[in-house]
Amino acid sequence: MANLTRRTLIGTTAAAALAAPSIVRAQNPAEVKVGLIVPLSGLYARPGSVMRMGAEVGIDDVNAAGGIKALGGAKLKLVLIDCGDTVEKAKNAAQRMVAQETDLVAATGAYLSSFTLAVTEVTERAQLPVLTLSYSDLLTDRGFKYIFQTAATASSQSEQGLPELMKLAESASGKKPKTVAIVMDNTATSVATAKALKEKLFKQLGLELVVDEVWTPPLADATPLIQKVRAARPDLLFAMPNAVSDAKLLVEKMNEFGLGQGRIPTISFSITIAEPDVLQSVSPQVLQGVMTVVANWGFKGHETLIAEVKKRYNEPWATQNVISTYGDIWLMAAALEKAGKADKEAVAQALRTMDGGPAKYFPGGQLKFDDKGRRVGAGVTIVQWQNGTPVTVFPKEIAVAEPFWPKR
Repeated sequence: MANLTRRTLIGTTAAAALAAPSIVRAQNPAEVKVGLIVPLSGLYARPGSVMRMGAEVGIDDVNAAGGIKALGGAKLKLVLIDCGDTVEKAKNAAQRMVAQETDLVAATGAYLSSFTLAVTEVTERAQLPVLTLSYSDLLTDRGFKYIFQTAATASSQSEQGLPELMKLAESASGKKPKTVAIVMDNTATSVATAKALKEKLFKQLGLELVVDEVWTPPLADATPLIQKVRAARPDLLFAMPNAVSDAKLLVEKMNEFGLGQGRIPTISFSITIAEPDVLQSVSPQVLQGVMTVVANWGFKGHETLIAEVKKRYNEPWATQNVISTYGDIWLMAAALEKAGKADKEAVAQALRTMDGGPAKYFPGGQLKFDDKGRRVGAGVTIVQWQNGTPVTVFPKEIAVAEPFWPKR
């Protein structure tokens, strides 16, 4: 009986010793998968590829800094998912992602709000936390618990950005703008932005809408749109394309009709008009002075990241797609540290209860989310084309150049 007891004890101890490493490995995996679901093919492949750059640099920097220390130094691994260039493709990609990549703990991306709306319908059911820089207010007005919007919403961006632009216009020209034209695509971000402008801000700021034109991307011909703008001669033109090809057509046609180079001050509410690809067919002189209100851009404090992106990918400047996606990777890492385990529900709860202080890679506010999943105090940047480069000119504390108002 004594021998049997000793043999049993030895066997049990040996089995426990052999099992211990696997238990530790289960608790502290060698790698933790995070997803990036963005358009990598079709009409919006360019911004998707730039978001991939931000994610890749973020992954490398987190891993180089020791990985997830709460998980024994586990490394982050990026899983790429192409959401294509239509809402239906985006939804199908999200369904494949949650079905095939069951060990993802979080994801980021989707780019267009229209795509993100479809993607997060799927990820919400799968209880997969998703960070996004997409703008639409609808994203976080649906009562979802697994979406976290790092960008200011479209309506908030309008409310923050337009009054600043009006101040700049009045101080530079000595008079307040009175009339405005809108030419925009029908994607969810543009629709949300225009809604805030037309239903609230124009009336508050004394602006009369004299042209209101909408198209479905891709834009075939900008001539009818710009003809109406030329006939109305508004004090301001709000141009809102979300495809680079559409932005090129608009700017080229404005120049052709003698409206470019500040003859009608042009303002956008998306990064598209400030993408490097616009310069492939448009001269820097034509773009001089064009402004856009965006959720994020390269600003003071991002110098090291911007230099790395230039060196690694030969990018001339850092758009919000690089900066925000890079920031999202660090947010995921912080959530994993707080959660203490590679589990999507634990990561979601960590994001809900996070209070990470001032936001380094996002303008304004904190690394903290409200009950809707919106980043608390999220600000905006105003970017202006100056001498062939779109630079941050607002807010003043993070600006890299002084703004100017184009002369008509």
